[in-house]
Amino acid sequence: MRNGGVRHAMVATVALGSVLATLTTLTACGGAQHGGGEDVGKAARTRPARPATASDPTRIPDLADRWQRRIPANSRQVVAVYGDGKNSPDSTVVLYTKHGSTWDRTRSWPAHNGRKGWTTDHHEGDKRSPVGVFTLSDAGGVLKNPGARLPYTQSAAFAAPRWWSKSYWHDFDYVIAIDYNRVKGTPPNDPTRPEGESKGGGIWLHMDHGSGTSACVSLSGSAMEYLLRTLDPDRHPVVVMGDLADLKSSH
Repeated sequence: MRNGGVRHAMVATVALGSVLATLTTLTACGGAQHGGGEDVGKAARTRPARPATASDPTRIPDLADRWQRRIPANSRQVVAVYGDGKNSPDSTVVLYTKHGSTWDRTRSWPAHNGRKGWTTDHHEGDKRSPVGVFTLSDAGGVLKNPGARLPYTQSAAFAAPRWWSKSYWHDFDYVIAIDYNRVKGTPPNDPTRPEGESKGGGIWLHMDHGSGTSACVSLSGSAMEYLLRTLDPDRHPVVVMGDLADLKSSH
């Protein structure tokens, strides 16, 4: 009886741990249960978004004035996410670095965004990524720090639940928090939502599983490692993200 009681207690403890880990993880990528959903955008892209070459090197290419003005004056690193279309899960990420008054295109990668595309009025569960300019302040993940310059929190709590599709299990090995409806200076999986739960949260740059996300932006592992080692809080990095047509629009 004693051994049986110990076994039952151990099972209950493991089960409770699993539930707590799942609740923590579900604050990620908009909080949606994206592991069992459709893999929109899984097919190879034939014509990825190609942002134009800057005609004015003092500006980020393909950004209307309304977005250019939102980039802080002291920012010297911009991660631009150019979505293929308003309802597309495909995008291209470009890192721009400022030298003097000139923005130089440093690196670019194919990426994915929300499986239903983009929105200027993001809400929990809409499966669209928020359009806007957001600071990048904190990072973390399941894996140990690869040399990140941003404050990095390593924790098993980032791990995707194992009841999600296997292709999603490594999504959160590395993450960079996008400062949308979150408290800066906290781990990316901090559940606090200053603007309320309905506005969503847990919007990250994270590892790609080959298709659209719940609201995050996903890139290859090598791209995430590069960004983690490159984005420097002293350079005040920001992300500018949205579908290309909206980013270029003056309205």
